[in-house]
Amino acid sequence: EMSGTKYRVVPVVKGLANPWSITFLPDGDMLVTEKVGRLRIVRKGTLDPQPISGVPTVWAIGQGGLLEVLPHRQFAENRLLYLTYSKPCAEGATTALYRGRFDGKALTDARDLFVADNCTTLNPHFGSKLAWGRDGMLYMTVGERGERNRAQNTNIHGGKILRLTEEGTAAPDNPFAGKPGYKPEIYSYGHRNPQGAAMH
Repeated sequence: EMSGTKYRVVPVVKGLANPWSITFLPDGDMLVTEKVGRLRIVRKGTLDPQPISGVPTVWAIGQGGLLEVLPHRQFAENRLLYLTYSKPCAEGATTALYRGRFDGKALTDARDLFVADNCTTLNPHFGSKLAWGRDGMLYMTVGERGERNRAQNTNIHGGKILRLTEEGTAAPDNPFAGKPGYKPEIYSYGHRNPQGAAMH
């Protein structure tokens, strides 16, 4: 009101619980992750009441849950979808990268491609955004889980931006590849909890 600009708010879709990430498929369908552990699809503006099956079991506590969703760059040909999520581990949870083939209703041949060395019982700061680089690599953010020293510790993945191949392995030409005391997946470090990722 103070700016003199009028806004009209229009719901895009109703019925979602804690939506965390959205992405669009080539046909215009919209995929949405719900932090509680469901992957949903919106077709022609209508939310399918049936969640997509084949997603991993998530640690849906605090900021943890089912997080990012991103199609493969050649999704129209290979139907591959990437998810990130908080994966239960011996000491709480960590951030993991998961991939499956989407048939319209389910993820098949799905498995973890990468599991961050970042387990803790604390519940914030999983990070977990994904972006494709022009170099064909997959960039993945991982939060420091509320422990700031993790961001500076190059022996773990917490507080880092990782650069991975489409198979979830460390890109061979990463900045610290082969350097003692550094995880080979690290592209940059010293981050708190990156919640966005885009290529300029």
